[in-house]
Amino acid sequence: MIIRQARLSDAPDIAAIYAHHVLHGTATYELDPPETAEMAQRMEKVLAAGWPWLVACDPAGGIMGYGYVAQFRDRAAYRFAGEDSIYIRDDCRGQGAGKALLQALLQAAEAAGFRQMYAVIGGAEPASIALHAALGFEPAGILRGSGRKHGRWLDTVFMQIALGGGTAAPPDKEPQ
Repeated sequence: MIIRQARLSDAPDIAAIYAHHVLHGTATYELDPPETAEMAQRMEKVLAAGWPWLVACDPAGGIMGYGYVAQFRDRAAYRFAGEDSIYIRDDCRGQGAGKALLQALLQAAEAAGFRQMYAVIGGAEPASIALHAALGFEPAGILRGSGRKHGRWLDTVFMQIALGGGTAAPPDKEPQ
């Protein structure tokens, strides 16, 4: 498996992976899958900010999954807080792509200046909780009944890990 920086030419594969999760899962609370052009715009926004958007590829180059980090919220004071998102192609689950992506995202997020990483886990997905816990994330809270999809109420689990110096020291550059 190869982890590499995503390219805009990956948008059709990324949109297809995400569409499956939108239609069949609870990790995302979107109800309608975005078109490829919309996914490409989302990618451009993340990449233009200097944040990581990675893909996991099989030896033949097929995309097994993707993950990215974006600022947790748009307000300037959140500049050092990132949120990860990871989606794996349905037929590639359980092959280590999620773990490889998350490990690479943590390193890339720290290099991009993030000091905290949050996982906002829709539907309290057990596999996602286990993945994040295995890499050192700790529980940070639960929003009960925060979403409704597939005819049921869904909880959202928050998990968190410190990156770099965390809150032990100020950042190299303060937000303006």
